[in-house]
Amino acid sequence: MKYLIIIGLCLSAQAAWADYSDHPDVPKLLSTLQADYDFKPSDLAAVKQALAKAQRVDKLIQRERTAPERTWTWYDYRPIHVNDANIKRGVAFMDEHAETFARAERIYGVPAHFIAAILGAETKYGGYTGPHRVLDSLTTQGFDHPTRTKFFFGELAAFFALCKEKGLDPLEPKGSYAGAMGLSQFMPSNYRTLAVDFDDDGEVNLWTPADAIGSAGNYLVNYRGRNRGWRRGEPATVVLAKPATPPKSAKTNTRTAPYTLGELLRWGLQPAVPMPVDTPAGIIDLEIADGSRRTWIGLNNFYVLMSYNPRTYYAMAVHDLGVALAQATGAPIEGRSAP
Repeated sequence: MKYLIIIGLCLSAQAAWADYSDHPDVPKLLSTLQADYDFKPSDLAAVKQALAKAQRVDKLIQRERTAPERTWTWYDYRPIHVNDANIKRGVAFMDEHAETFARAERIYGVPAHFIAAILGAETKYGGYTGPHRVLDSLTTQGFDHPTRTKFFFGELAAFFALCKEKGLDPLEPKGSYAGAMGLSQFMPSNYRTLAVDFDDDGEVNLWTPADAIGSAGNYLVNYRGRNRGWRRGEPATVVLAKPATPPKSAKTNTRTAPYTLGELLRWGLQPAVPMPVDTPAGIIDLEIADGSRRTWIGLNNFYVLMSYNPRTYYAMAVHDLGVALAQATGAPIEGRSAP
């Protein structure tokens, strides 16, 4: 038995320090970087050198597969983000960067309290941006994730492209278990295409509050494409005018709005705020306590929040934190939707 334990420890050590430069998928990565990102031979050699120093960290895959928004109940998950301490920190953060938030809201049309809520949910307003080397996170999951290698492989390629464009050492940036970076936790592909230099210092740096604030606003407006992002002045959710339960056949907690308000009205799901019957809408149905449920109507802006993390729990927590921040700062809330 002792002999088997020693072997197991040795295998674990080898897995933790795997030399990814010899992984069977490396030629595919190098080909992708050459074809899609115009990497030259010297660039590709630098990539192989970095891969030789990458660590395989299996616990990162486990973290991704057991993330709370995937595995917890709503009533256990919500307090992670919507709590007195996070609201208090958020109010202080918004006050400290009031001009930046006001500018972002003016440019992008996303209320400051929802931009702040994104940063609060992602990193506690910069208090925790992640301890893992992005290179380790993305090589581990891009080469060896059991179900999501395609996604993470693409992000690994985008990470090397980002490092090349910004002159970064691939061994240096740190972030989440999934490879997200900065106060706003952008994946590399989004960092390259949606991050903005909001403090006008000539550099896009998501570890600075101004760039993170502006970039989060830009993301919510433009991630899904032109005219498909955040809609200025519209609510994200609306409460029901009176309690009602969706039929068992109804699709709930979807990633996009599958219905119109007219269809929901036929089921007795009437919004408390009058809106056109052709408004795209979805049903958010959550267990708010053991055995007790509550239903909201989700609108375009709610599903835009889901583009940041495609989990209903996450988007609803960001929404509720944003509403709490608005209430704490006296800001208006579109549609007067409430947790």
